[in-house]
Amino acid sequence: MADSSFDIVSKVDKMEVDNALNQTQRELATRFDFKNTGAKIEWSGEKIAMEAESEDRVKAALDVFKEKLIKRSVSLKSIDAGEPQQSGKIYKISAELKQGITQENAKKVAKLIRDDGPKSIKSQIQGDELRVSSKSRDDLQEVIALVKGHDWDFAVQFDNYR
Repeated sequence: MADSSFDIVSKVDKMEVDNALNQTQRELATRFDFKNTGAKIEWSGEKIAMEAESEDRVKAALDVFKEKLIKRSVSLKSIDAGEPQQSGKIYKISAELKQGITQENAKKVAKLIRDDGPKSIKSQIQGDELRVSSKSRDDLQEVIALVKGHDWDFAVQFDNYR
């Protein structure tokens, strides 16, 4: 029997992020506490730009955006928001999407699997993802539970289970 495998990846569904951003725009336009604050959120290339006339309003806009992401099942670990920066009378926050597992993080995951996982497991770093394979599907399920149970500083998904 051939080896079974799956990939450990860190991806963000850009359509879900876009939908959350559009919902946030509508909420900022209609909520009373955002009236006349100049609060807005939009795509700026691959980043998300938020701005408002006061620091607390731009932080509140970021909180609304995070709420919408949670409702759409997008991990907050995949969003890297900076601190509010003052630009004239306007405060701005720039947030970028983090995708892919870095080599360093992939090595950490592979080490966890090697140390705490079943012995029949083989892991292999392939670019920005980690391929895990074994003859036993039960061992793969055990690895998925092990990786899910660990607290990583990046979002983790499992892909191509076969």
